[in-house]
Amino acid sequence: MAQPEYLRIAADLRRRISSGEWGPGDQIPTLPALCTEYGGVSETTIRNALRLLANEGLIETRARAGTRVRPRPPIHRMAADRYRPTPGAKSTPYTRDQGIGWSEYRLDKRFERVLADAELAAMFECEVGERLLARHFVFYDNDQPTQMSTSYVRWSDVAGTPVADPINEPWPGGTRAQLATLGIRVRWIDESFTAGMPTELEAATLRIGVGVPVLRYTRKHITNAGRIVEVAHPIVRRGDSTVVDFRIDLEG
Repeated sequence: MAQPEYLRIAADLRRRISSGEWGPGDQIPTLPALCTEYGGVSETTIRNALRLLANEGLIETRARAGTRVRPRPPIHRMAADRYRPTPGAKSTPYTRDQGIGWSEYRLDKRFERVLADAELAAMFECEVGERLLARHFVFYDNDQPTQMSTSYVRWSDVAGTPVADPINEPWPGGTRAQLATLGIRVRWIDESFTAGMPTELEAATLRIGVGVPVLRYTRKHITNAGRIVEVAHPIVRRGDSTVVDFRIDLEG
């Protein structure tokens, strides 16, 4: 079966962008020019090809500015030791992942009390219906949203404390530092990763095309006694600009 014309054109436009023929910020030729260049195809065919590339996050169209190649997002490396505290530094694991200072960091937040459903109860190893505090976050690097998450903590741990008040976010040191102020010492952090295409909400929140994959992961803060005191589920980042680094100690 012959490939639809718009897919063939999209593939060629994608090749021209990846080869550097059009670099970040360069303007894509107009619809009439592309119609002529690709053998007199209809504007609808060209629009379909461009829409596909826009969904992939390769191009963007702005009023009175035409269609341009989107700047490529910088690659951010998430190191396995990013949760280790940095003495004297005003930072969190997120700011260290992004390589930004505190003044470049902004956080949107919304807190609500919820009851653990079956999924959350299994993650916390608690009873269904246990009271939790759900903390919904969107993380910004210089006004660009790059991460979103919902972090759950046990209401019995945080009720009536500064940790339960969103006015105190962002908190230097992140969740581990927050729990330490409550006398809760975190010994382990577990993370599990998956990848997939974004939901409409994820694409809109992170300002990415629906064709840009995302990395989703679940994080647990665990005490020395094995008690799970925080679950972030999910944490979501764009997948085309995130590298997760691990070092495996074969002698440990």
